[in-house]
Amino acid sequence: MEIRLAENYGFCFGVKRAIEIAEESKNAYTYGPLIHNREEISRLQENFNVTTAHEIDELKESNRVIIRTHGIVKEELKELKESGKEIIDATCPFVTKPQEIVEEMSEAGYKVVIFGDEKHPEVKGVKSYAVNKPIVVMNVSDLEDIYLGPKVAVVSQTTRKVKEFMKIVNYLVENVKEVRVFNTICNATFENQEAADKLSKEADVMIVIGGKNSSNTKQLYSIVQSNCPDSYHIEVPEELESSWFEGKKLCGVTAGASTPDWIIQNVIERIRNFSV
Repeated sequence: MEIRLAENYGFCFGVKRAIEIAEESKNAYTYGPLIHNREEISRLQENFNVTTAHEIDELKESNRVIIRTHGIVKEELKELKESGKEIIDATCPFVTKPQEIVEEMSEAGYKVVIFGDEKHPEVKGVKSYAVNKPIVVMNVSDLEDIYLGPKVAVVSQTTRKVKEFMKIVNYLVENVKEVRVFNTICNATFENQEAADKLSKEADVMIVIGGKNSSNTKQLYSIVQSNCPDSYHIEVPEELESSWFEGKKLCGVTAGASTPDWIIQNVIERIRNFSV
């Protein structure tokens, strides 16, 4: 059986940057998981004593706080800065951008629409920068029966599908007099999705590697499953099952933006052992 990696996969710029920051910031705490990959979080804990705090009260024990790649709520960032702690900002620049746009547009009187998952930490952070209450939507039906006003500015969670974002944009253009559109979907996300889509149309079985709570990994899985029914989303090699590969000629592999190369290589090695 042939094993083929997607043309684009794995660590994006923002995640690489955050990992490097964490490795250089030994004995620090991160507020929330630095990235959405439990194995890499464990590696940082074991090798660099970088500890994850899930509540702001847990940070009382630390003088150094790393802000996670997804960013945090504006008010909490202000609170941490005023506490006198050393703040190390690992927020991905592609996440900082929609924060800035939402703040600027809402101050200019635009109603802000955010396309994304309201429960995701990135969206929670972006939402907090609006001076008026923003609208967070996952699909066009969420916008129906909502008064939007004459001016709307729309941004997207960085890891969403471009085609789904365009559905939101098209609806707004048809129903609002003035629409400002900001495509805040990360280029790496788009490239990974395109590559996964292409490979999954050829593969007999697809393996998607990444955190089960990783938005961009779940998007990849959704894309490949629509093309290749025998698709599986795993976090670690131990989840693989030999029966998945029986009678298959081409196994495609892709990985989310928070998945380190060492996990990807371990997965590929285990698949090779199944196909011997």
